[in-house]
Amino acid sequence: MKKVLFATTALIATTGMAAAEVTFGGFGRFGLFYDEGNDSATTDELRIEQRFRLTATGTATSDNGLEFEGRIRFQTDDQSSGASNVANNSAAGFAVSTGGFRLDVGHVSDVIDSGDVVDYYGYGVGLTSFAEQSSAFNNVPASGFGTGTDDVAPTVKLRYTAGDFTVAASITDDSAAVATEASTGIAVGDTVNRSEYQIGFGYNFGNYSAGVAFGNEDTDVNGAGVAALDNDFWVISFGGEIGAFAFSILVGDSDINDETMYGLSAKYDVGAATEIRFAFSDSGLDAEDEVVAIGFRHSLGGGVSLRGGVGQNTSGNTIADLGVIFNF
Repeated sequence: MKKVLFATTALIATTGMAAAEVTFGGFGRFGLFYDEGNDSATTDELRIEQRFRLTATGTATSDNGLEFEGRIRFQTDDQSSGASNVANNSAAGFAVSTGGFRLDVGHVSDVIDSGDVVDYYGYGVGLTSFAEQSSAFNNVPASGFGTGTDDVAPTVKLRYTAGDFTVAASITDDSAAVATEASTGIAVGDTVNRSEYQIGFGYNFGNYSAGVAFGNEDTDVNGAGVAALDNDFWVISFGGEIGAFAFSILVGDSDINDETMYGLSAKYDVGAATEIRFAFSDSGLDAEDEVVAIGFRHSLGGGVSLRGGVGQNTSGNTIADLGVIFNF
């Protein structure tokens, strides 16, 4: 995302700050979205797809070279009927970095979602990236910076990069959250205590990269008579570029998923402005629980591109989209 739309430099208010800046950036997209499974009285198979995202980022650098960052996001999306909702905002995320170290705190990505060490999503297909190499993966937590109306559990992530080697660790603690919706064994008003940690390692060598991440998700429901959930999980990715061809492979597993999950995505540049994309994802549970799609991206210049794709989701329904996205 380019953050070049607008920037202001703040006057120095204290002697501890050497420079401060606020930037705005984001993207807009619109087009058509088709879902064979959305044939009901309240949803449409074919609808208008639209999203507008604006991210505000404030940065400052102290006299000793520490770089500080804070950001918040505003976003409006389409609804199942094709209408647009009122823009939601995000919780705040913060970071401080120096040299090869970076510490993220608050509403920030965990290790798997951040892409610091593993490529979890790969080359998404379509205007909306409705198909990714992890689309059929089950019970592998990957949470990141987004918008919504619910309270967001704070995450702390530490990353260190030395040359081609990266190590990262994160912990998310959502203690004493009150359930607002009933689910299996959980009633509205129950107190849910959830904690999660992730650790990962990544290495780049030439045109290729490899990474591994693993973690544990522990959930305990007080007063509901539900045994604590203790879910270990891991993912491994490998990818690279060979001329005009680029690929990414993902393998993962979790205690809750009975089989090993795997995915593949790739892109091929058919010209200076056009690329073909492919994505496949399999939960390993049965032959029907697969995601497969093919699509394209064509650059129109100036940060604008035409994108589209067609494929099948885990329910066996046909999915397709087509539209334009512009970055600013």
